[in-house]
Amino acid sequence: MKERPDVSLVIVSFNTRDLTRECLTAVFAELNGSITGEVIVVDNASRDGSAEMIEREFSRVRLLRSMVNLGFGNANNLGFGVCSGRYVVLLNTDAFLAPGALARAVAHMDESPRAGLGGALLKSRDGSDQPSARAFPTPWLELLTFTGLAARYPRSRLFGRLDRTWADPAAASQVDWVPGAFSITRREVLDQVGPFDPRYFLYYEEVDLCRRIRQVGWEIWYWPDVTVTHIGGESSKTVTHLTMASGGAQLTLWRMRSQLLYYRRWHGAWVAWWASRQERAWHRLRAWRNRTRDAAKREESETTLRLWRQAWDDTAGGTVSPPQPW
Repeated sequence: MKERPDVSLVIVSFNTRDLTRECLTAVFAELNGSITGEVIVVDNASRDGSAEMIEREFSRVRLLRSMVNLGFGNANNLGFGVCSGRYVVLLNTDAFLAPGALARAVAHMDESPRAGLGGALLKSRDGSDQPSARAFPTPWLELLTFTGLAARYPRSRLFGRLDRTWADPAAASQVDWVPGAFSITRREVLDQVGPFDPRYFLYYEEVDLCRRIRQVGWEIWYWPDVTVTHIGGESSKTVTHLTMASGGAQLTLWRMRSQLLYYRRWHGAWVAWWASRQERAWHRLRAWRNRTRDAAKREESETTLRLWRQAWDDTAGGTVSPPQPW
């Protein structure tokens, strides 16, 4: 009888050929030691030869090729369907395991029987820390973010709550959720709560999953000795027909749609309405203030207002997911 591997690594590929190569090289370096595993790559109809590169250079990868872009959650769900490991590890193509990271993640899960899902310390290429252990979003916490108060007072437990910027990043802790750039989950937890909600094409799907895991009594953990270098937003940069957020490569319309779906599911119609209205009110004020001072800021806020109206209509106030792919 074939021995069950320790981990099944599921990696979603979308137009990141060179980064995917770097990611897979780091993965197989981790699997040459005491940790056994299988690697499953779901290619989301890449146009840059990513799938062909994987077939040519990584014979140990099980490659699943989709003819359309399934988005993040649904592509991972496709990978979940063929996993056989004790743990399922999600890894972005622009995320690179540090030496020993995978073994430490497995050890933590083995030692923590109530841990349903765990996350890593995410670091940028320059060595700076990224938000790696986060609180569940609320309209209040979102308000602190888009008004800039969270960034201005990062050490405050009040203002820095969403990204836990007040906390010691070197301290392991139970948290609400961890980013999907890297996570390790018990297979039985996924069997219990189900995979990613297919309504989310991109963004908020890992928040929703962690919420379901916590809802049935499992713990979410952040482990800083599991280190992963993460670039972020590389696949999104290849989508050129939609509006990006000014702070990076976040597809603004997709974020808004998923935000409405999330709030409607977990907090109800009124909170979904309020979450959209408060950000719209802020951008109305910002556009008015910059009507003669800063044309770029005014246009950015006017675009945000337009996209919020579209997202509200597209999702019927968070009740339906628009036809995919978005």
